[in-house]
Amino acid sequence: MAAIYLTEEDVAWLLDIDSAIECVEEAFRQLATGQADNQPRRRVVAGNATLHVLAAGSLGLGYVGYKSYVTTRSGARFQFSLSDATTGQPVAIIEANLLGQMRTGAASGVATKVMARPDARIVGCFGTGLQARTQLKAICSVRRIERVDVYARNDVRRRAFADEMAEYCNVPMIPVHTPEAAAAEKDIVICATTSKTPLFDGHVLDEGTHLNVVGSNYLTKAEIDVTTIRRADHIVCDSIDACRIEAGDFVAGLTDGSLDWSRVRELSDVVVGQETGRATSQDITLFKSVGLGLEDLAVAVRVFQRAQTEGIGQALPF
Repeated sequence: MAAIYLTEEDVAWLLDIDSAIECVEEAFRQLATGQADNQPRRRVVAGNATLHVLAAGSLGLGYVGYKSYVTTRSGARFQFSLSDATTGQPVAIIEANLLGQMRTGAASGVATKVMARPDARIVGCFGTGLQARTQLKAICSVRRIERVDVYARNDVRRRAFADEMAEYCNVPMIPVHTPEAAAAEKDIVICATTSKTPLFDGHVLDEGTHLNVVGSNYLTKAEIDVTTIRRADHIVCDSIDACRIEAGDFVAGLTDGSLDWSRVRELSDVVVGQETGRATSQDITLFKSVGLGLEDLAVAVRVFQRAQTEGIGQALPF
């Protein structure tokens, strides 16, 4: 059987957020039980270009693969290479920009399922980009959200984003004018920006808030402050190994002693019940995501299997 090539348009047709959440949750379950392997992102720099590679494999899924992308001043291009774990035969190359957005949203969806209060209704969202879009879609898929307050520095963008997402998620979206308005009195707070410095003062968070912090995967960038770290009763990562390398949100806390890695748990262990994501309704819970190749693998396999069923994809000569 020839390998296939799948475009961004194919991925948009074949993958929805509920399916992404389902397969990412199963991938974390496999990681907890030793059926999957994940390697933190590796980067190679040559001149103005940086190559990023995230590799993973899953015995349960029956596939291995890696996402690779090159970033330059002009942007980035993403692709996922998928191979059969038994034969080693390549089976698909998948354009992976949307795929990456969906798996990041799905990971936060899984974290919200196991960490946010069951009655969480009000959301604050920092960011108006593509990642914020799938974050909101995932949160609205796992909780009965009644209102989202959206903050970004650009007033025109936040208003346009609120209008678009209100229709996309079928939930009222309110553009707000200060960071505090987006963070205070919220059940869930989403941080999905490119900011290098904290977005809000952690003192404004209500007890019981759950945070999904996904924007930074560099040690030089942080979306949350040390106060937020100190106030968090439960801190969970998609991968501790990866966060040691990339979680800039933790640097200040680790430096001043507010945070020790012994406080941090992995989402895979929370998913299978080996660790607790929330003990009481008053707990502040924090999920820090830097993005895993295993998440990419999980959704890539789902996309490939649906493509086979529907006969979608361009044949490749190998």
